[in-house]
Amino acid sequence: MSGHDIGFGKARLVPDVPGGTALGVSRGVLAVLAIAFALGGAAGLTVPLRVQAGAYLIGMVAMNLPHGGYEHFDNLRRRARAFQLRYLALYVTAIAAFVALFFLAPVAGLALALGVAMAKGGHGGLKVMEATSGTDHLRTRSQRALAAAVRGGAVMLVPIVFWPHTFHTFSAIMVDIFRPGALAGASRYFDATRTAIAGGYGALLVGHLGLGYWRSAGTGSYLADAVDSLLLVAYFAAVPVVLAVGLYFPFWYSLRQVGRTTAVQKAAPPRTDPDRDLLSVLDAEDPRLVALGAWTVLIVGALATFGLAATLWVASPNPLGGASLLPGLVAFWSVFVSIIALPHVVIGSWFDRERGIWYVP
Repeated sequence: MSGHDIGFGKARLVPDVPGGTALGVSRGVLAVLAIAFALGGAAGLTVPLRVQAGAYLIGMVAMNLPHGGYEHFDNLRRRARAFQLRYLALYVTAIAAFVALFFLAPVAGLALALGVAMAKGGHGGLKVMEATSGTDHLRTRSQRALAAAVRGGAVMLVPIVFWPHTFHTFSAIMVDIFRPGALAGASRYFDATRTAIAGGYGALLVGHLGLGYWRSAGTGSYLADAVDSLLLVAYFAAVPVVLAVGLYFPFWYSLRQVGRTTAVQKAAPPRTDPDRDLLSVLDAEDPRLVALGAWTVLIVGALATFGLAATLWVASPNPLGGASLLPGLVAFWSVFVSIIALPHVVIGSWFDRERGIWYVP
């Protein structure tokens, strides 16, 4: 077997690993959408913005938000009480800081929001690879960072290149929620920035695929990575950006994290002392206590989440950003979800090195 054998014989649409079904479904959904919209675009068909906005809100609010909450809930179970309290305190602090940034410097807040989305898609995707198809073709830390940048960059950078008008329009609406017209100064550089992004991301993609091929060992991990990377690029290039983002997170990010959880569930870390765990009621022998505890966690989480959204709505000078209802709600929810996604990545993963929301043993 050569050092550059990419392992065609080991690659499958539905990987033969625990959690492989979720990965197979995610690939199938994005592939069907990419092909359908590419063909539809070639035929001159378009999807009304209100339909895209409705699908975005359903995907991001009803489907993806509960999974994000579950990731933290699962991560905080059976942890020491001191850690749980510190985790929650840092989470709230990060949210408050990000909200303040949006009010004080909304353009900088927008830039950070884009970075958070890319970090979530890229780093989270890297953890899925570790748990399922493997990452033996990623030999160094810098190569792993490159892989994460390519996967995460597809989520925001590819739409900038292929859907510039829509991307810029919604970016302006998001900024206008806090300070109308604040993006105008940066808008004059959008075309030049778009060109630079196209060239830079293209170079990252080629470098990632080329280096991965050079270091592949025939296990199939490189081929799985290459297929996923190219599929993400094709998907975000072909599917209108509002719809693409709204369906990506539930049908790719969340589904694949379910696959990761399934793959590592037998290697879960040991329990802590129940007396030092704020969620120990969920491990009680009485099913009534478990049900009551689960209900309480659900209600507290829902009230906290939508309470924050309501507070942001009331405090914002222009919560719809001057847009009509559905596009304005898409922009508002994009801001809100980026605010809670920042600690999701920073606190839930990078701070929690022992375990984290994307735990892989």
